[in-house]
Amino acid sequence: MFDAIVVGARCAGAPTAMLLARAGHRVLMLDRAGFPSDTLSTHLIHQPGVAALARWGVLETVRATGCPPLDRAVYEVADIRLEGCAQGVEGQRAGYAPRRHVLDAVLADAAVAAGVDFRERCSVTRLLHDDAGRVVGVEGRHDGRSFTERAHLVIGADGMRSTVARLAKADFTVRDPRLTCAYYGYWEDVPATLELYESPGSWVATVPTNNEATLVLAYFPQARFEEVRTDPRAAYLRQIRATAPALYERLDGKRRVERLRGTGDQQNFFRRATGSGWALVGDAGHHKDSITARGISDAFLQAEALTRHVGGLLGGDPDKLDQALRSYADERDTSLAPGYQATLSAAQLAPHEQRLSLLRAVSKDPELTSVYFDMVAGVGTVSALYTPKLLALL
Repeated sequence: MFDAIVVGARCAGAPTAMLLARAGHRVLMLDRAGFPSDTLSTHLIHQPGVAALARWGVLETVRATGCPPLDRAVYEVADIRLEGCAQGVEGQRAGYAPRRHVLDAVLADAAVAAGVDFRERCSVTRLLHDDAGRVVGVEGRHDGRSFTERAHLVIGADGMRSTVARLAKADFTVRDPRLTCAYYGYWEDVPATLELYESPGSWVATVPTNNEATLVLAYFPQARFEEVRTDPRAAYLRQIRATAPALYERLDGKRRVERLRGTGDQQNFFRRATGSGWALVGDAGHHKDSITARGISDAFLQAEALTRHVGGLLGGDPDKLDQALRSYADERDTSLAPGYQATLSAAQLAPHEQRLSLLRAVSKDPELTSVYFDMVAGVGTVSALYTPKLLALL
């Protein structure tokens, strides 16, 4: 009998399992993949997520992989250029963007080091229920054999298409249309920092990552997905050339080191976060367009929130556990709603004049620029920008 079974071992599941184990709980972590392995991602960990890594004692391990600090950001839209660095949080001013086969392995190793029982290449096929309908475990397959494991809490951390969410019948509480599609390519020998370029109908970004590679991302309106996917390489390069011509010149003659990857399935939703004996963390319970790259940092904060609410209650009174799960759900929805709305706004790919006027004013002052990059990172909200200094510039 486990205190918790965590289904999914990437950037939501591994921290959740690790933190529960560090709190003294007996935890089983399952994932259908083998590790290390890759997954489609922007890779970016904003400063709140970096601060979480530091709290957990694994930031230095991530740094040691050779992933460069992203301590300067550039944002260009219309006639505006912002360049600077976020003020950050808990002393962390830089972001990081490790490859997922690197980051996820680091986090899984930290979970195992905390005492988590980790089974790779393992699929969950059914949730177990008691006579009252409470989830009390899982059935699945591992190494070609069926297995059954029981726990006081089953946690789905298995991504946007979560099996746990489907089996638990976790309904959508908020659901919005897909807004963008995106294609990602890794390039070698392309000097870059965190760079964001926006124009009507387009968004292009650069993110330096491991092995001196730079991830270059191009976003398109969702309505163009069928057109773009017919010749994604040509569409990708055209989008970069039109939106970030200086970056396009930097790519000229350089080598893309892996195949171009893309997705037209950037879903925007909240699912019900908890039920009797189960909970969701990360993309399983909440997913939004990757254009703001909030997913990893949000997953880390959900892992901490769930552990804070249920720690010490696993194996005790089920009613008290369910009350704690409801409190976690309320906190999740409240804390993630502003970032969700900001992401939907950015994913419209339609910079409007009011925002451009704001950005022109921000660009005139380095301190306001830092506050703006804090907002991008999820450290603060747009209200923090409206200082007397900004109002005078406006």
